[in-house]
Amino acid sequence: DPPDYEPHPSTSAAAEATRRGVTPQEVLLDWLSEEDGNALLYFPLMNYLDGDLEMVREMLTHPQASFGLSDAGAHCGTVCDGSFPTTMLTHWVRDRARGEKQPLEWVIQKLTRGGADLVGLKDRGLLAPGMKADVNVIDFDALALHAPQVVRDLPANGRRLLQRASGYRYSVISGEVAFIDGEGTGTRRGRLLRGARPDPRA
Repeated sequence: DPPDYEPHPSTSAAAEATRRGVTPQEVLLDWLSEEDGNALLYFPLMNYLDGDLEMVREMLTHPQASFGLSDAGAHCGTVCDGSFPTTMLTHWVRDRARGEKQPLEWVIQKLTRGGADLVGLKDRGLLAPGMKADVNVIDFDALALHAPQVVRDLPANGRRLLQRASGYRYSVISGEVAFIDGEGTGTRRGRLLRGARPDPRA
């Protein structure tokens, strides 16, 4: 904590097993027994053949790429996609040590106006008169994504991964402060959207 999503192959279970003279399975069992049996392992399924995230960087920076999530939480017991915006700001902008970083302004645009434009939400994603006033005030130096936790708070005791972040000082929704340091203020300004929204400046 915080997790490292671009670890060097020398930190893998196989490499550690070689150093110890044991099997990778023994290393995995040791790691899983940490934190009172609540430890989680990072197991990239794709795009890590070269032992880094360079293939992912190529996809993220492709001119036709858009930032977003596609499964809407369908696999919430195995992944936590809600951490994506914070990962973009921490790993890809500020902390990446094993490859090229991305400009803060570019990532902010992709996370805000880029996605809004793509789905026809022309009334948000931009700080301008007449636009929906949704703003995050971020302590960028303190921004951190914490290790995922398994929680069972879904119906029928269903499991999901929860990954908390810190460094978000204020979240403003439609002009009202909804969260301070990650804690809700009781303001509920969100609503269901059923289709595109016109640009109020047009």
